Amino acid sequence: MKSSTLKFFNLFLFLISFSILQAKTIYAGKNQKIKSLTKAIEYAVAGDSIILYSGKYFEKNIVINKALTIIGKNFPVIDGEKKYEIISIKSDNVVFSGFKIKRSGYATLTDPAAIKVYNTKNITISNNIIDDSFFGIYIQYGTNCKILNNKIYAYGIEEQQIGNGIHCWKSDSLIISGNYISGHRDGIYFEFVTNSVIWRNISKKNIRYGLHFMFSHNDSYIANVFENNGAGVAVMFTNKVKMYNNYFLNNWGDAAYGLLLKEISDSYIEANYFSSNTIGIYMEGVSRTFIRKNTLDKNGWAIKIQASCIDVSMNNNNFTGNSFDVGTNGSLVLNNFNSNYWDKYEGYDLNHDKIGDVPYHPISLFSMIIEKNPPAMILFRSIMVSLLDKTERLIPSITPENLKDNTPHTRKINL
Repeated sequence: MKSSTLKFFNLFLFLISFSILQAKTIYAGKNQKIKSLTKAIEYAVAGDSIILYSGKYFEKNIVINKALTIIGKNFPVIDGEKKYEIISIKSDNVVFSGFKIKRSGYATLTDPAAIKVYNTKNITISNNIIDDSFFGIYIQYGTNCKILNNKIYAYGIEEQQIGNGIHCWKSDSLIISGNYISGHRDGIYFEFVTNSVIWRNISKKNIRYGLHFMFSHNDSYIANVFENNGAGVAVMFTNKVKMYNNYFLNNWGDAAYGLLLKEISDSYIEANYFSSNTIGIYMEGVSRTFIRKNTLDKNGWAIKIQASCIDVSMNNNNFTGNSFDVGTNGSLVLNNFNSNYWDKYEGYDLNHDKIGDVPYHPISLFSMIIEKNPPAMILFRSIMVSLLDKTERLIPSITPENLKDNTPHTRKINL
């Protein structure tokens, strides 16, 4: 018995060693025997590596249908001439790195991309430059795929004319990290994507959203920058999402948000920074969600929370320099707003415990008027408005009495 086990083990080691020895590196390029990436892929077998040297290549749709590691040397350019999907990955265990991919075809029915992944797993797409393509990187039915350190540029003007920078659909266990995306419809788009992480990306100047979530559960996005997009981030019809240490900056417009939350539950929004957005956080149909240790600074409205929200806990946040701290569309409040710092708080702290002795009502009368009559904004900062708000604080009549912070901090919280 021991002898047969040993023979089997030796045979197993031999087969592994043989497969390693069989793997080869193929060199391709203008001055090589193999002139194109397409020919190199045809010549290769699973497990091989291909190195393509710098140069400009006009190749039609390149299909990677074997487990290969494909590396660009000094960023060879593959130009789709605005006619073709450029790279189609249709095999598991592919690495694609170090290329400049530009000018994919444009088509609204087939959604061509600079790089598209079809129903595969264990894919790594890294350190590429993608320029002027319809979709940048597109993953459908992908599992355990990594999109790392790519630069993805487009020049869209209207959202109907451009796709998303990184588009992920019906996928699981993705890592999206270290990418720079600008000029697309949405910088990053998730639909039916689970158990995935979006980490340390910069998404700027996209037409619609910097990041867009739809029906994507158990995901996290951490330490990203969403700046100067049509709106920063939208998380919709989703549960169990963790949003930590992100920056939402300069997302201005009639319907622009730093963060839009619609029909989400059981989520965490912690240690984020919201600055210079029309609305810092907009919430509709949100339940059982914790919003804590965030900074909301210099926004139009720091928070807009609709009456459809239930059991939202907003604690230990800093509210500074906002035109309005909180807005709502109803009088029923089933949420918790305690232990925040509000720079508009005018209460006192007789025992010097850094907690105000009287509650703070963050909703002003004028914000309620604006909610129903937006043109009244022309009176903002007038003496009449100041008198109205001070009168309302003394004798509340219109603003929701139970939307208040019972334990407001009198000093900015050290986050």
